[in-house]
Formats: sequence, structure tokens, C-alpha cells
Amino acid sequence: MATSSMSLFKLAAFASRFRLLPATNRCVYLTFKHSQISRRFSSVGEESKSPKYESAQDLQLSDKCVKQLHKIFADDKDGFLRVSVEGGGCSGFKYTFDVDSDITEDDRIIERDGAKVVIDEVSLEYLKGSTVDYHEELIRSAFRVSLNPNAEKGCSCGSSFTFKL
Repeated sequence: MATSSMSLFKLAAFASRFRLLPATNRCVYLTFKHSQISRRFSSVGEESKSPKYESAQDLQLSDKCVKQLHKIFADDKDGFLRVSVEGGGCSGFKYTFDVDSDITEDDRIIERDGAKVVIDEVSLEYLKGSTVDYHEELIRSAFRVSLNPNAEKGCSCGSSFTFKL
């Protein structure tokens, strides 16, 4: 599974880097995330149908992130932060953060001190070794991904990145 999907990631990143695909089609495999095409590369169907808990080495949660998640979900014990990677942004890929309560079969759960972050297995490949943080400034407060070892470069606002080949 990892070899097939990683090859697909590298091919898409290569095509994106050298502008072999139009900007709107750089991440075709992400567009088909819930179709049979991406399921073919998934090992979830072969194993169990329940979501898996990932280790801290895959994705880490900062203290500020955990504290903010506890504030957000104080009244909603089933809610969690969904982190994903999509095609777009100024650097090729962008981070997205959503509040959600539905877990799908290809989701992975990262939990720390009762705070949950859920990420699909395709996005996890881009974010392995990263840290999800909560950052506060005068002009905005937001979750962000920091210390992404898979990012070659990113935009100045930190919401998008270029994947290392």
C-alpha cells in the first residue's frame, strides 16, 4: 500500500513542480479520495473497518493546540479537529482545518490528553513528523502545521507548502 500510494504522491508532486498538470488538476488523487480509485491503494478494506489510532511520531499536537481543542469541544465530546491536505494555495498544497464529528474508515486518530485530531491516510503521508499548533497574533488566531519535514518550502502565511520529492 505505502509503495503504490507514495509513488502516486511523488508522481503528482513531480508533475506539479514542473507544471505538467494544470493548476486545477495537480492533485487528481485527492479529488478521488472517496471513490474506488483511492480505495484501491488503501489497506483499510483489507484489515478492519474501524479508524486507527496513530503514534505520536506520525503527527504531534502542541500544548497550545490541546488547550484550544479542550476549549472548543468542552460541550461536544464527540467533536474533533479534522486536518487535511488539498491541492491549491500559493505553494501547491494547502493545509485545511475543520471541526467535525464523523469518522470515516480511512481516518486516523491522533489523541493527546483527551483532545482529538483526525486525519485521512492520504493527508497523513504529507504530514508525518509534523506538529499541529495553535497560533495567536493580533490580527488572527488559527491552527497551523509547523515543523513539517516533508515540506520543501512554504508561503509566508504558513497555510501552503511544496512537497519534498
